[in-house]
Amino acid sequence: MWLGSKGPSGFSPSSTAEKVTQGIDGTGLAAIVTGASSGIGAETARVLALRGVHVVMGVRNMADGRNVKEAIMKEVPTAKVDVMELDLSSMASVRKFASDFHSSGLPLNILINNAGVVVTPFTLSQDNIELHFATNHIGHFLLTNLLLETMKSTAHESKNEGRIVCVSSYGHRSTYPEGIRFDGINDKSGYETWRAYGQSKLANILHANELNQHLKEEGVDITVNSLHPGAIMTNILRDNSLLNGIVRSLAKYLLKNVQQGAATTCYVAMHPQVKGVGGEYFADSNLAKSTSQAKDMELAKKLWEFSMSLIG
Repeated sequence: MWLGSKGPSGFSPSSTAEKVTQGIDGTGLAAIVTGASSGIGAETARVLALRGVHVVMGVRNMADGRNVKEAIMKEVPTAKVDVMELDLSSMASVRKFASDFHSSGLPLNILINNAGVVVTPFTLSQDNIELHFATNHIGHFLLTNLLLETMKSTAHESKNEGRIVCVSSYGHRSTYPEGIRFDGINDKSGYETWRAYGQSKLANILHANELNQHLKEEGVDITVNSLHPGAIMTNILRDNSLLNGIVRSLAKYLLKNVQQGAATTCYVAMHPQVKGVGGEYFADSNLAKSTSQAKDMELAKKLWEFSMSLIG
């Protein structure tokens, strides 16, 4: 359950992904959705497939991914859905996914960077990067870089605007005081789980804004935006059993359901109202306000350079 009035777009916090894409024909378009084996990622994949988009699900758990695909195909027998393995916490996995996607020969109109982790104990990824930052930001930063030329070619050849959607969070407001701890990403002594999550979500917005600026300067017909999906009950809290239990008990009163939670992603990815709009932050399928740190282009440039140094 979620209450709220309609914004300028005509949609509200209670609008569903099906509602915001009603009447939109995605036939001929191809999209990648990361983290599509559960939660809002699975719902995003379902609704895009329902609208005729060829969906490639990037998932860590292939069995869960195949189950989601099977459910989509049962509902939409004509749907085009592929499942490919992708672990955003591993740069090797990201590179293999991109290589396999290129080998498929598919075009790419829409890239939805959705996968994420939240509130894990301090952990380093396979590449020795703090897990929130590695999964939520660096993995998607690398993936986007590896797929960008395909997106540029698709936009040019199809004459259709490409869209990159970075799923951030209101939690970007809860980062460390300096925003991004460039000299302390892996500092266990100063680690705070919620701030580490907030830092990674701030990085999502800064990445979107900086990449959009790059593409604008190149004159490429691809937009990049970020968004807050809303407070949603999904399995993203799987690593914190106490918090997961509390949230589940309150969910039916305070949180969006998955259908509502996927709405803003689908709106930004497909709706004609967003055509030509880039470098913006959305919530509840409307333009929204982010923090001053999220709008800091110098911070965005510094993060870009830092991220490039990490991916090699």
